[in-house]
This record gives sequence, structure tokens and C-alpha cells, in this order.
Amino acid sequence: MTTLINVNLPKPPLPPDSAPAPADTMNAMHTNALMHAVRNGVKDSRAQSALNRLLPRLESFWEVENVSQREADEIQLRIVQHWDDLFGHLVHLYGDQWDFFYHLEQILLTIIRGWRMRPEPLKNDDENRINNPEWYQSEKLVGGALYVDLFSENLGELRKQIPYFQDLGLTYLHLMPLFAVRPGNNDGGYAISNYRSVDPRVGTIDDLRLLAEDLREAGILLVLDFVFNHTADDHYWAQQAQSGNEEYQKYYFIFPDRSVPDQYERTLREIFPTVRRGNFTWHDGMQQWVWTTFNSFQWDLNYRNPEVFRAMLSEMLFIANTGVDLLRLDAVAFIWKQMGTNCENLPEAHTLIRAFNSCVRIAAPGLVFKSEAIVHPDDVVRYISHKECQTSYNPTLMALMWESLATRDTKLLRRSLARRHKLPERTTWVNYLRCHDDIGWTFDDADAAAVGIEAFGHRQFLNAFYTGQFEGSFARGVPFQHNPDNGDMRISGTLASLAGLEQAIEADRDDWKELAIRRILLLNAMMLSVGGIPLVYLGEEWGALNDYDFVKDPAKAGDTRWVHRPKMQWKFLDELGDDGSIRGRIYRSIRKLIAIRKMTPAFGGLDMELLILESPHLLGYVRQHEGNRVIVVANFCEHPQQIDSNRLRTAGMGRFFEDLYSGQTITTSHPLELGPYEFMWLHRV
Repeated sequence: MTTLINVNLPKPPLPPDSAPAPADTMNAMHTNALMHAVRNGVKDSRAQSALNRLLPRLESFWEVENVSQREADEIQLRIVQHWDDLFGHLVHLYGDQWDFFYHLEQILLTIIRGWRMRPEPLKNDDENRINNPEWYQSEKLVGGALYVDLFSENLGELRKQIPYFQDLGLTYLHLMPLFAVRPGNNDGGYAISNYRSVDPRVGTIDDLRLLAEDLREAGILLVLDFVFNHTADDHYWAQQAQSGNEEYQKYYFIFPDRSVPDQYERTLREIFPTVRRGNFTWHDGMQQWVWTTFNSFQWDLNYRNPEVFRAMLSEMLFIANTGVDLLRLDAVAFIWKQMGTNCENLPEAHTLIRAFNSCVRIAAPGLVFKSEAIVHPDDVVRYISHKECQTSYNPTLMALMWESLATRDTKLLRRSLARRHKLPERTTWVNYLRCHDDIGWTFDDADAAAVGIEAFGHRQFLNAFYTGQFEGSFARGVPFQHNPDNGDMRISGTLASLAGLEQAIEADRDDWKELAIRRILLLNAMMLSVGGIPLVYLGEEWGALNDYDFVKDPAKAGDTRWVHRPKMQWKFLDELGDDGSIRGRIYRSIRKLIAIRKMTPAFGGLDMELLILESPHLLGYVRQHEGNRVIVVANFCEHPQQIDSNRLRTAGMGRFFEDLYSGQTITTSHPLELGPYEFMWLHRV
């Protein structure tokens, strides 16, 4: 039976200096000190009462686990610090459960066990990051993303490529899903069979730990995906559900007939309409329907069950303890279901992530979340907070840079940057041009209307342009998930193919090749300077083209996103030092941009002020951080454009500037001319 400790008991008298304190007296002193911390650190009276009941249980846990007093003090003080938030989130999600207190205790013990298993070097990083809470806003952070098997075959070989990452200038490495997956189609690694086992084709969990250690020594952060909306249908929990285990059937959404699924379907959209229709899959073995938002083999988890939260927390902390610095939270918009809604971006989804974040602040406070929410711009921002996801992909910026390149007009991009770039304190964007996923045109319709664009027709234009169907297009993208019922479509393709390099090489036009290279560098210059962590999808740094051979693999043939997931061609790296090589020119230029960014404090943080420029083809902004100031200007069309020199003088507070990229000195005595797709990073001299 649980007993409520009286927090108002007087402190026991101190023993004489000449005699050691009895163990029970020391425990009493320690308990009272904790109670004092609870009284002063926990504001919610319900949270305080709950913690009062739980702390004595922890005393027994310390004894059984042989935890030192110093360790116990450290973790308990962090528990007190974050208890209000954690308790409040869990009450909101699960407070109506009859066994809520049991689940609360089990979640707390899971947090403590995760912290106990945390290697000492990671705990040291935790302390450093607690003392420097804005560490992930540094200009020195530059990321790269890759599939291990496509880039280097396995984790052991990947360790050998660390010098390549260092040469490029990366300080952040995102490995696409590498945990054990179901055989055959596994949605590019997003159908996880085991969160504690690496896919044997790429290595072992020990190989992952060794890689993490080597990256840490090289000053490169490790980023992994946490696929927490669903598991594969061959995960242990799903297998138990299929065997008839009712406890594990409660981990998922399983229905005996179509009555409830049909009610849900009235308000749900289809994510992969060309693959299958609807959001539920019939399972012959169970003779029941299973909720499967994405693919029929990806079973959505039921977070209304607190045991699912606890179980996934345990998996999260295990992954964190392998040496991960950032976790990309996959498909955050879909993690909570509510009848009568579209089951996307619901308030409880945010509460759930905040609850996970509160757990991590206790068990692994150096870990940072990155949200993956490819949804409406207003919904994207709602996931971003230092108490929820400290970093987030910036899909709107990505889409609108491609939009500006197609239209040669930056008005929609400028409006979005003016209204949507700023974020809450202690958060930042992760900016990218291409990733493993498709391009969806996720701009705001109201923003489009405000600058005279009809949104539906404009998306149709962009789809036609980037699939090469629009007259005069330079792009060579391919459609992804075209829905003929509503006209929705997304775009697959590599950066270089979408920017015109594939077309130029096929036509053997040197002038087209030059323009394509300029487009590639322009987009990279914007990504590296606009504010946030830039993320290069590896292969793009030397101009990888579309890989149409993906159709030869039956497991990939139905998913056009594999066209921009080519296998690394290491033979091409021999060209990187060749002055006449296109690949070499792109690589050296991007490496130079990265090096300049890392040496320029103005590119830290998110502070950005747009410039008003006369030409609709131009984009300009001022980046300022820690007293350092840089003006960024860019021309998004193939014709030269001029900038009034007074704009530069007043924005940069000077008459002479140096372009950090070219080294050219710029004077404000005459207008500045930008050539086709030219950019400049101007620093006052």
C-alpha cells in the first residue's frame, strides 16, 4: 500500500560531529531534502502529491540497483525540475485511466532505467548542452543525410568515410532508417521490425555504437529516425497481436468489422492513393481490420493506451543511448486518432510529443527532437518549441525555393519568409533542398492569393514544370502519387535533375550546363545562409542525377521516390579534383560555401531581415548574429538584374563590401549587377 509522506515533518536533528550518522538517519535527511525540493520545484498540487507517493518507491529502487547517492540526487533533481510538465501531459492523455498511477510509476521507472543505461560520455555531453541550451543554433552546424546501404554498404565501411564528411565540412550526419525491417517492401526503411536491432545487411547495434563514438571524436553529430507512428506487421508486438494476445492487440487499432473503420474513413484522406485505397487493411489471419495509414504492412500504434507510450519511450531511450544527438520524429502529424476528425495535427499529438520531450529532459537532456511534419505551414510551426520539437524540417522554404526557380519570381517566397521564418526561442529550422522524400507544394493558399496566385492552378503548373511537361522547362522530375480524382501530385527527382543538369547533359549544351550549375549553387547558397541548420542529401554535393534503374528492383518499382535515392558512385569522386569536371566544380563550390558559412557568425541563429528590392526576380535579406552582419542577395532568373546601391549601403551600414564567396570588392558608388542565377554574401569592409 502506498503511503503519502508528510512534507511538513521537521528535519531530524543532526548527529554529533564525532559520530557517523546512522543509515536510517541519513535516508531520512535525504528524503526531507527531496521533499523540500518538491515543495519548491513542483507547483501543481496534484503533481506534488503524486511525486510524494513515488519518491519512497525510488529509494527502494536505488538500493536494488546500487545507485550512488550522488547519482540519485542528480536524477531526482531533474525529475523535480520537469515533473510539472511531465505529469500534466500524462494526466491530459491518460488521467481518465483507472490504473493511471500504475502507468505513471512505470513511465518514471522507464525514464530512470534509460538514464542509468546512458554511457558516461553521453552524460558529459548532456551537462555541456544543459549549460549551452542554444548549441544547435550554431553557424557551425551543417548536415548531410544518407542511406547507409546505398552510400557505403554497411556501418563498418561508413566509419571509413568520416574523412569524406570532414572534407566536405559536415558536422551533422543523418542516417536514414537502419533498424531491422520487414523483408521486401519496407517503405524505404520506415517499416520497423525491431528498434533494438540494426538491419543485418548494414551491421549490428555494436557497429552503430562504434560509428557514434568515431563521429563524436570527429566533431560530427549523429541523427537517426524514430519511427513512432507505426511498426511493421512483423514486429514482435504485431506478431503477438496476430497470435490472439489481447494485450498486444491493444497496441494497435484492430476492428472485427467495417462499422468503426467506415466511420473514421468519412473524414480521413488517403496518403498513398495509387498504392491502395483507404486507411485500413484486412488481415486474413486475425479476420480483422487494422489501421494502416501509410502502407498495409505499417500498423498504426494506439497511443490512447499508456502502455504503448511507455513501451515506445523505452525504445526511444535505447536508441538515444547508442550515441544519438538528434532524433527525427517521423510522421508526427498522424500519431493521435479522434473520430470525426482527419486524425492529423490533433492537439493530443502535441501533448504526446511534449510528454516524450519531458521524459528525455530527465533521462537524456542532451538529446534534441526534429519534427517531420510535411503539412500546412501553420501546422508545421505548431510542433516547434523547446518543450516539444526543438528543430523542424522546413518544407515550405524548400518548396518555395523550387517555386521561385520555376517562375523566376520570388514574391511568394518573400511573403512566406516575412511571415513564417521566425520561430520561438531555443528552436531552429532544418533547411533542405532535397531529401529522401518527394516535393509537395505545401505553401499557404492565402499567401498565394495575397500575391495574386491562384493556388490550385499554380500547383498544377509546378507539377507540369518539374516533370518537364511545361514548354521551356529545364527540369527532369517524375510524378509521385498522382491522384486523378483531385489532381494532387508530388514530385520526385534529384537536385541536379530538377535544376536542369540532366537535360543539359542529354542535349550536350554547354550553356545549359552552366545555367544548371548556377541554379544548383544558388539554391545551396540560400539554404546555407537563410537561417537554420542546412542539410545536404548526400550525392547532391557533386550533382547526382536521377537513377531510373530503381524499377528493376521489385521492392522499389512501385515507388518513384527511389529515382532520387541513387547508390553512391565512388568512382565519380576521382573527378572532384578535376577543374574541368562538372562534378568537381559543384563539389568544390559547395564545400567552399560550407566552409564560409562555418566561419561567419552572422549565419548563426535565425535573425533575418528581408530587403525590399525593385526586381521581382531578386531575393535579398540581412543576416545578423553576435554583432556580425551579412547581406545576402540572389537572382532567381537567367537574365542579369540590378540592385540599387543605396539599398546595400543602408542595409549593410557601409560603402564597401566584400563578397565572401568570390572575394570581389563591391562599392555602393554604382548599382550592383547580378548575373544569371548569381548570388552574393556581402560583408562590410
